[in-house]
Formats: sequence, structure tokens, C-alpha cells
Amino acid sequence: MAARTKTPATPAGSSADPSADPSAGSSAGSSPEGFLAEFLGARNAQLGLRERKKHATRTAIRKATYALIEKQGYEAATIEQIARDADVSPSTVFRYFATKEDIVLTDEYDPVMLEVLRERPAGEPPLASLRFLLTETVKAVAAHEPEELKQRSRLIVEVPAVRARMTETMAQTSQALSVVLAERTGREPDDLDVRMFTAAVLGALREAMIYWGEREFEEDLLTVVLRAFDLFERGLAL
Repeated sequence: MAARTKTPATPAGSSADPSADPSAGSSAGSSPEGFLAEFLGARNAQLGLRERKKHATRTAIRKATYALIEKQGYEAATIEQIARDADVSPSTVFRYFATKEDIVLTDEYDPVMLEVLRERPAGEPPLASLRFLLTETVKAVAAHEPEELKQRSRLIVEVPAVRARMTETMAQTSQALSVVLAERTGREPDDLDVRMFTAAVLGALREAMIYWGEREFEEDLLTVVLRAFDLFERGLAL
């Protein structure tokens, strides 16, 4: 992995006031893709040839999968067909993705989320940190892969195996994020309060994705996700 790369712009929320709006600032609003896309772009620019080839293979597999699903449906798209269209072997597909569900649920931003969270300003409230991280992730995916994002949400709604796998992967993501939040707040890695807090936020993100897909994308996904964070900031008061 390349050395950690800083974005040229100052990360949002890094003003003297650590509780400042994490969505404000030049880095969060300097492009439609947002901070996370810029962060990943700077990071990828320093990858070696081997890592660039891995990234290209992973991308080819994902694009082949989405194209096949669009053409013939989720169940009918086989790993053998995906491998053929991505110009790789079936064993290569499984080397990058454990299951077909993982192919449609994983995107290129997943690996850098922990890195970005660790670099949030010291003293920033955990909810503000997660709000920044997750809304920037949504902005990046929506800007770069809008149709794939819709297709993924549709599959989450319509295919039980995809929804079940999403629940599993979000639990894994929640656990990883909770360890970083525990580090940032001086708590033990398995602190129950941190685990429950992080799981609640990720659970809200899951419901926002399902809600968006169920309603045929009539609302902007970022708006739906921000509504979830607004609810948390009101103390979950209805």
C-alpha cells in the first residue's frame, strides 16, 4: 500500500472549532465528487503497477457483473459468465470477491474509509466524524457510479441474498469503524457504548439505502442519508 496521502485542500471540520459543521469547508465542497473521491484519487496516483493492475481487475469484474445483471437478471448471471466478460478466470473472480453478492456490494471507497476516519480532526464529535465520512462516501459513489448505485439499491430491495449479505458486511464495517472511534475517544477497542453507537449509525444508513430503493430513487440519496443524521442529532426524537 502506498504511503498515506493528504489531499491538497484542508479537510472539512479542521477549523479551530472541532465541532464545526463537518460538511462545510473547501475539501468537502471543492468538487461534485467530494472529499473522499479526491482523497482516493490522490492515493491511487501513488500506487505501483501491481496495485494498479489489481484495481483494474477488480473494476472489470464489478462492471461485468453489473452489465450481466442488467441484461439477464441477478440469479441468471453466473460467476463463469462474469469471468468471461471480465476476461479473467473464475478463480480470479473468487480471489477478489468471496461471493457474487460481494461483487455488487463492494466499491472502491470501502478500503479508504478507515483511513479517512483516522485523519478527522482530533476532538471532533464521533457523530460529526461519521456524518462526514458516510455522506462523503455517498457523494463519491453517486458522482462516479450513479447507475450502479441505483442497481445496487434495487438488488438490495429485491434479492434476499443481497440484502442478507449487506447486513453481514455492514456489521463488519461497523466493527472496524468502532475500533477507530474507540481509539479516537480513548476507549477500549471492544467498548460496548462505541459498538452500539456505530451499529446504530450504520443501521440507519442501511435503512436509508433500502428506503431510497423502495421508492424508485424519487429523492436524492444524500438528502435521505442526511435526514438520518439529523434524526441522530435530535437525540432520535420523533
